[in-house]
Amino acid sequence: MLELRGITKRFGPVVANDGIDLDVPPGSLHAVLGENGAGKSTLMKILSGFLPPDAGRIRLDGHEVPTGSPRAALRAGIGMLHQDPLVCLPFTALDNFILGREGKIDRAAARGELREVCARFDFDIDPDARARSLSVGERQQLEIARLLSLGVKVLILDEPTSGISSEQRTKLFSALRTLAGEGLIVLFVSHKLEEVEELCDTVTVIRAGRVVGERALPCPADELVELMFGDLVVSSARPPVEIGAPALRVSGLAAGTGRQAVTGVDLEVRAGEVVGLAGLEGSGQRTLLRVLAGLEPARAGHVEIDGRSLDGSSYEGFVAAGVHYLPAGRLEEGLVPGLTIAEHLTLAARLSDWVVDWDAARSRAEEAIEHFRIKGGPDTPADALSGGNQQRLLLAMMPEDLRVLLMEHPTRGLDIESADYVWTRLLARRDSGTAIVFSSADLDELVGYADRVVVFFSGKVLADLPAAELTADRLGTLIGGKVAS
Repeated sequence: MLELRGITKRFGPVVANDGIDLDVPPGSLHAVLGENGAGKSTLMKILSGFLPPDAGRIRLDGHEVPTGSPRAALRAGIGMLHQDPLVCLPFTALDNFILGREGKIDRAAARGELREVCARFDFDIDPDARARSLSVGERQQLEIARLLSLGVKVLILDEPTSGISSEQRTKLFSALRTLAGEGLIVLFVSHKLEEVEELCDTVTVIRAGRVVGERALPCPADELVELMFGDLVVSSARPPVEIGAPALRVSGLAAGTGRQAVTGVDLEVRAGEVVGLAGLEGSGQRTLLRVLAGLEPARAGHVEIDGRSLDGSSYEGFVAAGVHYLPAGRLEEGLVPGLTIAEHLTLAARLSDWVVDWDAARSRAEEAIEHFRIKGGPDTPADALSGGNQQRLLLAMMPEDLRVLLMEHPTRGLDIESADYVWTRLLARRDSGTAIVFSSADLDELVGYADRVVVFFSGKVLADLPAAELTADRLGTLIGGKVAS
């Protein structure tokens, strides 16, 4: 039995966790739901030892669990699989597998253990492969194998299906059901209600740092949404918009190497049009977006913005042509850890003055915070914001005059309300004539927001279809490489 009593955590005036109590019996597949900033991640970091609580205690099987130390939590039997798996990229899979072990290590025996775990759960991991060559899903499988080898009794998963393929998701859920059947406690943190309903047997909902409800599953989705937000959130249908002249043209594009390569890509996106990129992870969508943003060179082919060739242009050349890129890694690629909201907005403004008027900068930041409903102040560091508020900051940093907006997983890890708000802002850009190209692993998002969906398979365009002709099921079939006759 896992018991949490009175867990409280404050960050200055913000109370992230406010006296949280939670009981989870062995063999549970237990979901933790809540909007961005509700306190879920803070609670999981406290449970796994990454953060110390200000008050409260944790017990597992009747024994007190030391807090504030990941090593102590692991020794007690609690391990966490983060949304971005904690692997050392230069190391091999085997090296990562044995990280955290104490005493003399038998590498031959460890190799056998890794192969045994992989065979048991149908994971496909080469022990000698460098971690940087593995997909997010494979890194996730590797981290699960490592945690199991360390003897965890509680496995925490934070948004584990973001950015992995449907096949890897199926394997993950199968492994979690097996582990729960053997008595392991699985804590599943997610914003995807359909996944919670599919996998879990119980759910705890957190709002504003407090537990507001616990339910046995199945449970009406409307009831869970109301617990999360206080009232029902309904996505409004977007009105049609007039499509303009071609804003982006791609012909015969080839770029990237190995699994990330794309070849023979032809694409046209018109002003005011939204085009979604679908495909299994590593099928070429990310490579295409980075080439179109000027971040990677093309080996062959042509890219045009408003009829002007950008072949061989630098990143600055693409920016000058009106191209803007929102990466999936908000904090890793889009923002600068340690810099405040005001500092980010000042950098994004590309001011010509060498001396910054900080009073004016703070004033601009306050206006942006109010306009984009960012939960923070001008002096709040970007890395102190929740994922949804980091995305809102990135939206606030976008230039006013955009011809082409490129996005990778624009609502990855966001709750329903935050995702709906993000798309409200994005569609306002579309209404002003911006062409939008985005990739997503969420099939409903692709079908719901794109005018057209371009499906990638093995680095090539498999299909280019109006979203009105697609369902999530048919799109899933196409992503798997099957084209209807």
